[in-house]
Amino acid sequence: MIKLVVFDLDGTLLNTISDLAAATNYALAKNGFPTHPEAAYPYFVGNGVMKLFERVLPEDKRTTEHILAICNTFLPYYKEHDTDHTFPYQGVHKMLRDLQAMGIGLAVASNKIHAATRRLVFHYFPHIHFCRVIGQRENVPSKPDPSIIWDILKTTNIDGGGGRRYYMWEIPV
Repeated sequence: MIKLVVFDLDGTLLNTISDLAAATNYALAKNGFPTHPEAAYPYFVGNGVMKLFERVLPEDKRTTEHILAICNTFLPYYKEHDTDHTFPYQGVHKMLRDLQAMGIGLAVASNKIHAATRRLVFHYFPHIHFCRVIGQRENVPSKPDPSIIWDILKTTNIDGGGGRRYYMWEIPV
């Protein structure tokens, strides 16, 4: 019996690419770097926001200093604009309500910054009870490292003992 379903956020529950692209392009432009068309952003995202900033910079500009400059411009802008164009994928609300009605626990594990992960989940899914919502945190490796999943399992008392099995599916969009 399934007791818990853990979802990713970006590209799984929410289509966030337009807001990520807009905020990143804003930060690039403010720091004097070339911007990219929104259609390029699906190839830049994955593995956390710092990796995004590294990927969007010109190869000869991918320094810690430039990445941090982009980050420091991106974060306040994104916080103000992270719901401008973001939306849940069709059928997500119903799926979450159905799983919840079946008594299955719900959680979110994202490489998006922790505060933004929580803000978006509670903004778009206010009537869904998530037992845990965790984003990228300092000193915790990002996915695909399993640390975030182990944290969720530990705090939901699902630890893998007693012959339990875990399954993970990647759903292409």
